[in-house]
Amino acid sequence: MHMDVNRMVDMLRGRHLVPDSCRAALLVGSAARGWSNRKSDLDIYLVCAEPWSGPESVEVPVPLRPPVIQWESFYADNHSWDLAYWLDDQVDQMLAKVSWDAFDPVRAESGDALGERDEIFLGRLATCVPLIGEEWLARRRAQLDTSAFRSILVARSLGSAGMAVEDTIGQMKDGDLNSAVLSARTALGHTVDALLEERGEYGSYTPKWRARRFQVADPDALSFAKYWDLETMRDFDPDDPSKWISEVLTLCQDLSLKIEV
Repeated sequence: MHMDVNRMVDMLRGRHLVPDSCRAALLVGSAARGWSNRKSDLDIYLVCAEPWSGPESVEVPVPLRPPVIQWESFYADNHSWDLAYWLDDQVDQMLAKVSWDAFDPVRAESGDALGERDEIFLGRLATCVPLIGEEWLARRRAQLDTSAFRSILVARSLGSAGMAVEDTIGQMKDGDLNSAVLSARTALGHTVDALLEERGEYGSYTPKWRARRFQVADPDALSFAKYWDLETMRDFDPDDPSKWISEVLTLCQDLSLKIEV
């Protein structure tokens, strides 16, 4: 999908959706990465110095202060536009959560260090397209690059993968192969996410883009062909599921030793 940044800004300003205190407007998600299609939504973050709300905006909860952001949607140019209004101070809070001073390996591995919306916001900073506020974005990206964000996500994904591996082994011992197959698929997903996050490719909450992210990251430890064979269960034999399960577990355990937190 072709993006006309100037037209996007004109559209937002024409609808009075850019507050005077706006520090940055960022196109995020699939459209920013060139992965969108004709039916894709346009997702835009607006970061402001002061709270803003419109007559049709709704509040969405976030684990920050204040504990909400504003959400505005409209339809134009054959696309749905979804706008999320964040405060600059909320961005400060998210970055503080991933500072090295705040880094706790145990909390990171358990997945308690960040909320889902925090993680998605920070992960999208690396791939967004600035509509307004290039200098603001450059400064925030620099802060993110020197933070513990990558380590937190890698630790979280490896921790989740480890729990899924344990589930798989226990289910196999009990002869519950159907459940073991599903747990092995979960372990594979988390392990691959950790591999991609190690290389700065974030987005574990949107697994539909995992193959795309894999191709961008191009990790040395695993080829795309091998990953895709396992992801699509190309060699899975319904009469002997334990063979596929064992192959997945071996790969997960091997990669976990190579991935650096």
